[in-house]
Order: sequence, then structure tokens, then C-alpha cells
Amino acid sequence: MPRLDAFLKLAREQGCSDLHLAVGLPPLLRLHGDLLTIKFRNLEERELLGYLNEVLTPAQQQRFKEGRDLDFAYHAPGIGRFRVNFYRKATGPGAAFRYIPEEVPRFETLGLPPVLKQLLDHQQGMILITGSTGTGKSTTLAALIDYLNQTRPLNIISLEDPIEFVHASRQAQVVQREIGTHVPDFVSGLRSALREDPDVIFVGELRDPESIDMAMTAAETGHLVLGTLHTTSAVKTIDRIIDALPGEQKEQGKTFLAQNLLGVVSQLLVRTVDGRDRKAVFEVMVMNRAIAKLLMSDRTHMIPSQMQTGRAQGMQLMDQALLEAVQAKEIDPDEAYEYAVDKRAFRPFVTDASLLTQMEDIST
Repeated sequence: MPRLDAFLKLAREQGCSDLHLAVGLPPLLRLHGDLLTIKFRNLEERELLGYLNEVLTPAQQQRFKEGRDLDFAYHAPGIGRFRVNFYRKATGPGAAFRYIPEEVPRFETLGLPPVLKQLLDHQQGMILITGSTGTGKSTTLAALIDYLNQTRPLNIISLEDPIEFVHASRQAQVVQREIGTHVPDFVSGLRSALREDPDVIFVGELRDPESIDMAMTAAETGHLVLGTLHTTSAVKTIDRIIDALPGEQKEQGKTFLAQNLLGVVSQLLVRTVDGRDRKAVFEVMVMNRAIAKLLMSDRTHMIPSQMQTGRAQGMQLMDQALLEAVQAKEIDPDEAYEYAVDKRAFRPFVTDASLLTQMEDIST
């Protein structure tokens, strides 16, 4: 058994989501958003490399020796499946392990916005799930794929880096392809997917102008495209896509978004009131004529006001979602206050008075 498995077993026994290993530090665990130190010696480079090499193929060992980062999925027998990143930094190698539950998450269990089911009913267009790293985007996308897989006879092609949740085909055929294993990159994977009779294409990450452009092409040509971006709001997502396009394509990009972007869901993971878990909170934008008009006239800064008044269409700003969760006593009000853009409505719920003082100091 690889020696790494002992650390992974400890992480799972403690209910932790992540394990971090780095030279000069003891192993670290992430529990409910906080990093905790394992009572262990500081790791030396030779020791850590020995741990890492035990779970790598010869080809992966060579790539890592050449200084390249590695992204892959690792299954520890009797412990679970993990998304893994091996990397190098100034002080030596490091690794991050993220636990992937064996059971694919269900739509209702995650408390996803109901309007997403309506968006998934479309035959073509683009749905984007956004948020910073570690906010549960992959889990949300897995639930959306599972919902389609359980309800409709579709050909679903996923491009992932690496494959996380494994989907058994139900009503749909789910074809999962891994970047670096089955296709060299997202752009090549998207190009191939268009020749594989897809109904739905899931792109694990729209990380560059080329992959964004190919995903837009797929959505325009009669496919439903699900993708993720590392943006933290609907407006920032739209601006990011437009900014990523070459100057001569920006107008075309705005037209595409106005006509083919179905919706944007941005999410946060916020600590629950008892501190023992984290809850996903969602901002939702659904494309309508008013938002499309603002987009085409370069007034994206006015989109939040349309979202604020679009509750009947399933829309909500992140501040609205956070405040509702605070009022329902589902999330920590202090953490919600820190995440909120307009903090005034959250002040009556704050329990740590020092937060109010800090924010007042910043504002002055």
C-alpha cells in the first residue's frame, strides 16, 4: 500500500475534504474550510518525492521530473477516489488531494436552484457554473449531468481534467474523456466532440480564448454546452468572455451571449451556523430580453438591477441568497457578512463585533 494512503485514510476518517503535502511543513487537512495541521514531522524533499512517486506511472514520473504539473484522479482502495495535483514551488514539490464522493450527487440533495431544470430542458445554448476554486462547481455540474442522465435519452460527452465523478449511463449515454489521457487539451476535445453526435457537451473548464471560442461554436450549432469559469458573479463572467475574445470578435461574442447564453450560476460555499459543514449559496442570472439589451449596449454594470427584480424568473443576486440563508439560520452570519457586497442588511445578524469595526476602518 502506498504510504500516502495512510494520510488519505486519516483525512477521510476526520471528514476532511482535502489533504495538502509540501516540503518544510507537516501534512495539512482542510475541514469545513479551515486548514488543520497533522501531528507529524515537517516533510523533507526526498521523503515527499518518495511518497508521490509511489502513486505515479513511469510516464507521469518523467513529466513531473521535467517540471510539469500533474493533474489526475487517484483511487485508494478502501479509502476513496481523489482529484490530485502535483506541483513544484520555490521550496520543493507539493501535492493537493481533493476527496471525490463515490456516489454522484443528486440535484435535490445539493439544493440547486430549481430554474436550472428549466435551463437544462433547452436543446441548445450555454449554461455556465462559476465560482472560485473549491466552491463546488464540479459537484454542481456532476448533479446536472446526473439529472440529464436519469431523465432523457441523450448523448452526453464530458471533457474533464481529470475525470472526477464517474457516471454510469442510464437513460443517456455518458462518454467521459480525460484531458491528457484521451485528448490532449480542451480545444482538441471539443473539436472531436462535435464529430461524435453529441446532444450535450460538458467542458470541465473554459480556461483560454480558444476553448471559449470552440464552446461558443458548439452552442451555436445546436448543442447544449455546460461549462465552468473561475469568475465570481454573472457580470464578471460575461465580461471575462468578451475580454477573452480578440478585438474583431468582441461584437460577435456579445451577439452570441445575447442569443445563446441561457444562464449563469455563481456559487459560494459558506460555513453553516454550527460550523460543522458548508452550504452552497447561489447567484442566478437567466438571460432575457432586458439583460440581452444591456449586454449589446455595453451596459453590463446594470445587469444586477435586472437580476434583483427578476425573482419570478428564478434570478437572484448573491447578496439576496446570502441574506435569505442567514435569515433561515442555515449559514454563519459572520461569514456571510464578509462575502456580501452590500453589507448593510447583514449588520444586525453579525455576532463578531470586531468585523463591523474592521469594515468601518476599511471604509474610512
